[in-house]
Amino acid sequence: MAGFLVILAFVGLFALGFPVVLAIAIPSMIYMVAADLPVDLIAQRTLYALDSFPLVAVPVFLFVGSLMNSAGISKYIYRFADTLVGRLPGGLAQVNIFGSLVFAGMSGSALADIGGIGRIEIDAMRAKGYSQPFAAAVTSSSAIVGPIFPPSIPLIIYGTVTGVSVLQLLLGGILPGLLCVGGLMLMTAWLARRRNFPRAERWPTLGEIARDAGPALPAMLAPFLLIAGMLAGFFTPTEIASVTVIYTIAISALFYRELTWAGLYDAALETIRSSSAILLIVAVAALFGWILSVEQVPQTLAGWMLSISTNPYVLLLLVNILLLVVGMFLDSTTAILVVAPIIAKPLTLAGVDPVHLGMVVVFNLMIGLLTPPMGLALYLVADIARVPMRLVLKEMLPFYIPLGLTLLAITYAPWITTFIPRLALGN
Repeated sequence: MAGFLVILAFVGLFALGFPVVLAIAIPSMIYMVAADLPVDLIAQRTLYALDSFPLVAVPVFLFVGSLMNSAGISKYIYRFADTLVGRLPGGLAQVNIFGSLVFAGMSGSALADIGGIGRIEIDAMRAKGYSQPFAAAVTSSSAIVGPIFPPSIPLIIYGTVTGVSVLQLLLGGILPGLLCVGGLMLMTAWLARRRNFPRAERWPTLGEIARDAGPALPAMLAPFLLIAGMLAGFFTPTEIASVTVIYTIAISALFYRELTWAGLYDAALETIRSSSAILLIVAVAALFGWILSVEQVPQTLAGWMLSISTNPYVLLLLVNILLLVVGMFLDSTTAILVVAPIIAKPLTLAGVDPVHLGMVVVFNLMIGLLTPPMGLALYLVADIARVPMRLVLKEMLPFYIPLGLTLLAITYAPWITTFIPRLALGN
C-alpha cells in the first residue's frame, strides 16, 4: 500500500507543477524517513544507480550531437538530402525527414536532431514558401527517428534498467526506424499533392549526387561502421558512444575542418548542462524504483495485469494505452526509469520478447515527445521556429497517423523488431 501512496504522491506533486526531480525525490525521501530506514541509504541507492557503465553512453552521445553542430557536419547532411530527395512530392519536407534519418545515425537523440539540423531545415523550408508551423511539425515528427534508429540513448537506458541486451535493442531499431521514415514520407507526399507544395524542378544527375554525397559520406558511414564494429566485437554498445566522438572529431579534422577550440568548448558545456539534468533524474528515479520493488508494486501490478488476460497481445494493448498517457506527462528518460521496471516482468511472463517490448516502450514514449502537455520536442521546435505551439500542433495532426500505424505494426508484428537481432546473432 505504501508503494502506491508514493506513486500517488509523485503524480500529485507533478500535477501541481513541481519539477520532475523533486516530484520523485520528495515522496521517496518521506517514505525513507517514515519507514525509519538509514538516511545514508538514499545516497547509497542514488550513487549505485549512476555507477553504471552503460549510462556513460548518455552524456557521450549528447556530446556527439553538440560536436556535429559545432563542426558544421549538419549542413553537409542537409545539402546531400536536398539533392537526393528534393524532387519528391513535398520537396524540402521530404529532405527534412530523410536528413533526420541520416543525422539519427550519429546523434541517438530526438532533441539533438531538432537542435542540430532542425534550424537549418526550418529556415530552408521557410525560404521556399513553406509555412513556419508546417516546417516545425515535419521537423519534430521526423526527429523521433533518432531515438529509434541506432545508436539510441533511450534504448541504452531501457537496456540498462531492464537488463535486456543493449546490442539487440539497437539492432532491433533498424527496421522500425526505416518503417517510420517511410510512413512519414508517404504522408508528406499526400499532403504535398493536396497543398501543392514546391519541390525541386528536376531530378538530380549522377554527378550532382556524387558532388554532394562526397562531403556527407564520412557522416553517413558512421552508423554502418558502428553497427559493424559492435557485431564484430570490437566495442560494446556503451563504448560505441566514445568511438562516435572520436570518429566525429576525426572527420572534422580530416574532412570538414570547421571545428574550433571555442566550438569544442561550447559543445562540452552544452553536454554538461543536458547530461547533468538527465542523470540527476536517473539517480532519484533509481531510489523511486527501489522503493517500488521493496513494496512489491511490480509484482502486484504483474498479478493485476495477468488477471485481466494472459494473452500477450491484450497486455501489449494495455501497455500502449498506459505509455501513451504517461508520455503526455513525463519525459522519456523519467518514464523509462519509472515505468519500464514495472511493466517488463508481467509482459515477459506472458511471453513477450524482451527486445520487442523494449521497442514498443521506447517508440510509445517518443510519440510522447510530440504530445502535450509535456511534449519536449514540440516546445523545442516551436522555440526554434518562433511560432506558437498550438499552430505546430495543428500541423502535427496528419503526422500522428503514420506514427500511430508504425506503433501498431511494431506492437503486433514482433518480427519487425526481432528479425535483424536474430539474424545478426544467428538465432
